[in-house]
Amino acid sequence: MQRRSVLQAAVLASLSPRVWADTYPSKPVRLIVPFAPGGTTDIIARIVSERMNGILGQTMVVDNKAGGGGTVGATEIMRQAPDGYNLGVATVSTTAANPAINPKIAYNPLTDFTPIINMAATPNVIAVHPSFPARDYKGFVAELKKNPAKHSYATSGTGGIGHLQMELYKTLAGVFVLHIPYRGAGPALNDTVAGQVPMIFDNLPSALPFIKDGRLIPIVVAAPQRVAALPNVPTFKEVGLDPVNRMAYYGIHGPKGLPRDIVDKINAAVRKALELPDVKKRIEDTGSLIVANTPEQFAQQIAAEFDVYKKVVAQQKLKLD
Repeated sequence: MQRRSVLQAAVLASLSPRVWADTYPSKPVRLIVPFAPGGTTDIIARIVSERMNGILGQTMVVDNKAGGGGTVGATEIMRQAPDGYNLGVATVSTTAANPAINPKIAYNPLTDFTPIINMAATPNVIAVHPSFPARDYKGFVAELKKNPAKHSYATSGTGGIGHLQMELYKTLAGVFVLHIPYRGAGPALNDTVAGQVPMIFDNLPSALPFIKDGRLIPIVVAAPQRVAALPNVPTFKEVGLDPVNRMAYYGIHGPKGLPRDIVDKINAAVRKALELPDVKKRIEDTGSLIVANTPEQFAQQIAAEFDVYKKVVAQQKLKLD
């Protein structure tokens, strides 16, 4: 029995990457989401993974691994075998913002992963609870300057994009609010909607349903131009804070060393899913934009974003709490 196991291992090891790709996937694929359920990362991952099942011919199982502003899940992705059966969602928080501010992070975002595809990009938004004493950007700034240190804001976690963007905003706008980190956007949203925290810096897709219901008031968005769903809400560029005006991305990557044939197979499958009218509509209805680029283009995006946030951290002297 032991000889048979050794022989099987030897045969599998001798298979070329092309053979692996031809038989891949032969079992369910795990997609690690490095944040809690309910946030934008989780929403987009589930929209795409639902349709990947039919395209790949195997079930794609979403597995939420929250903590550390996304670094717990990202670290787990890094530690998996490069066989295509454990993939992860790559975000600005996990591949740029958090690594830029946290020198003790367990991975290098540029060398410890295999970029596969950027699925979508989305605006970010500062939104407040209806009890907050301001409903537009001018009133928002006036309130923060009038009452420094009185208010707090929620984010998906320390070192995430919401944290770094808000800290950058505070520096440039000359205001102060206390950071309240959560284990994902879902819990942060829940407490903000409940009025436990007066404001949140979040991805628009997860905040938008609450904005539409009047349970959150949008103040300013990070987007190339005004968002169609929020025509009266200015962008950071419009209020004179262009450095804060950066969108988030949601891609798929795997551990370092993932064979190119498997990378191409996953990339093609995700593209097919993103081309489906219902998938496209559901993602765009969240306020996001379909990207669907190549592994090389996604790698370039990650490197560029990482560089931007390293400079932000250095210039603004940002540190972890």
